[in-house]
Amino acid sequence: MDNKHEVVVVGGGYAGVMAANRLTQRDDVRVRVINPRRVFVPRLRLHQLVGETHEAVVDYEDILAEQVELVVDSVTRIDPAARTVVLDGGGEIAYDYLIYAVGSGIPTPPVPGAAEFAYPVATLEAAQRLRSVLLDTPMTASVTVIGGGPTGVETAAELAEQGRKVTLVCGSSLVPYLHPKARRTAHKYLAKLGVAVIEGPEAAVTEVTRDAVRLGADWTLKSDLTIWTAGFGVPDLAGRSGLRTDAAGRLLTDETLTSVDDDRIIAAGDCSAPSDLPFRMSAYVAYCLGAQAADTLLARLAGEQARPVDLAFPAMCLSFGRDAGIYQLGHKDETAMRLYFGGAVGKKLKEIACEAGIKHLAAEAKKPGSHRWFKDGTYRPARLRAQSDGTAVPVA
Repeated sequence: MDNKHEVVVVGGGYAGVMAANRLTQRDDVRVRVINPRRVFVPRLRLHQLVGETHEAVVDYEDILAEQVELVVDSVTRIDPAARTVVLDGGGEIAYDYLIYAVGSGIPTPPVPGAAEFAYPVATLEAAQRLRSVLLDTPMTASVTVIGGGPTGVETAAELAEQGRKVTLVCGSSLVPYLHPKARRTAHKYLAKLGVAVIEGPEAAVTEVTRDAVRLGADWTLKSDLTIWTAGFGVPDLAGRSGLRTDAAGRLLTDETLTSVDDDRIIAAGDCSAPSDLPFRMSAYVAYCLGAQAADTLLARLAGEQARPVDLAFPAMCLSFGRDAGIYQLGHKDETAMRLYFGGAVGKKLKEIACEAGIKHLAAEAKKPGSHRWFKDGTYRPARLRAQSDGTAVPVA
């Protein structure tokens, strides 16, 4: 008689794959990963897909444990009462436990004309479409990238390195996480590539048209091709399934990443909001939270008390084309240090970080339970206490 615990992992990104692999430590667990694509997409390389320097796909055979079944489909609804997921392709899959790892993307831009005339980069299909459009766009055409975060900066740099005329509209400031010293270096790298950077109060986008971007009240920027990388959103699956979420749609959980509504559902990655205090979005954080989610479930199956999440965000890395990068070190309170590595060293460290994510997933597939990560220690508990009593947390 088959007495295996049935675990469904919704989402095959960094968090979902890490969680699935780690769960194979137990022989009495059957794991299915439900994902809409047959290939893994390292999203931190999508700007390279646009710039034709990387295909941004990895075969699941290289990173997913052999014991894990991949179901190529999408989940349209979770039924917590029946413990089933409804598939877009028809039918249902039952579960004993569910790992919610649906990830994140760019929401519909809240600016008139943006959804119609601006191209996103947040998914494989969107990046492939944009690359195709660029192949039919003259090199002399003006390109505007909206969004001063890592995706916007890296996309602008990739295209400028091709010789395109690129303007980067940043909003308040260029990559706000960077230390001011590193930000000055980022400006230097972009200027060297010929990227025009617009930031500050005048950089607020008010409308996108077929051939222009309007900023503020009276500034119209000519734009033959507009790319939107600003903001983030998560799929609304949790909300549609009757589970409580934060304002952005992330599943609300306790500090063990367990849903506040159902102890059979555990969340990981960008779509999770433990204690309504979500972690910074990144591939590194996603696969570490995936490991934490698996550990929570493994503890529960063993009849043990699950430990609260303990995770620090150690660094941010950016590439500026193929020859330069910035590797920004950070404090455990998620503020940037003065220390960073730039130039060729920064670029090499960025590439190592990109490759490390895939290597960590592959290593966990071969040796489940092996992944370790940087710990927070005291800062998050202090933030949680401050959140409960309304006090401020000192910043290092």
